[in-house]
This record gives sequence, C-alpha cells and structure tokens, in this order.
Amino acid sequence: MALPRRKHIAEVPSVAMGDIAFLLLIFFVILARARDDSHIQWVPATGADLSKPATMRVSVSIDRDNVTYLNGQKISHEQLGPALWNPEGLKDKGLLYNVPAGKRTVLLKIHKDATALFFEPVIEAVSGAGGELHHVLEDTKK
Repeated sequence: MALPRRKHIAEVPSVAMGDIAFLLLIFFVILARARDDSHIQWVPATGADLSKPATMRVSVSIDRDNVTYLNGQKISHEQLGPALWNPEGLKDKGLLYNVPAGKRTVLLKIHKDATALFFEPVIEAVSGAGGELHHVLEDTKK
C-alpha cells in the first residue's frame, strides 16, 4: 500500500524580514550622520536679504581657530582641491567630479573673525573644482 506524500509549503519568514529591514534602517541612519558638522564652533557673519540654496552637495567650514573642515572632517588647504575634484584618481574621485554643473553647491561656513589668509585658499580650491559657493550668513532681520 502506497502512503500519500506530504506537500511541504515554503513560506517567507516575514517577521525575520521585518527585523532585518529595521536593522538596515538603523545602520543607514547612523551612516548618514557622517556629514554632521555640529562639533565645529563658528559664528556666522551677518547679512541682509539672504537666500537659501536649492541643493547642497558639500560643506566647507572654517572654525574660530582657523581650522578647515570638509563635511565635518578636518582637512588642509592643499588636500581640499583634490578632495573636491580629482579626475586623475582612478579610485578616489572628488566629491564634485560626476555632479552636473548647476548642482555643485558648496556651503561655505566661515567664522566671522577669520581673515583672508585662511578663507581665500578655500575659495580658490572650490572655484577650481567648479563648485558654486554659497556663503552661510546670519540674517540681520529678527
């Protein structure tokens, strides 16, 4: 006498998939905070009739001690240009290399007491990389 075979049903473990999705979400949120520059101490200069840029690709900051930061990471003036635009580098392309013109927005945050000796090389490096500078100021109208 032949015994009937049992059919095994393959089901996707939906609870485990939800757990994995939640862990991936946490992982990417933690990585997204890599561009955080809240630890940089700077006081913006003031201005009137200010406008906000539509996009932001890169943030360059100069703090009260005249230290330059690129996306929250300390960087020298010599390294800033290649970090923004490096077409010769096979492995490490610059941050603005494959970005189309018109979307190469660079937020420039300069401490109000910084001298031209420290911010002019930054402006030169950003301009050489084809970046569009947007100086971050504090609105005088309050």
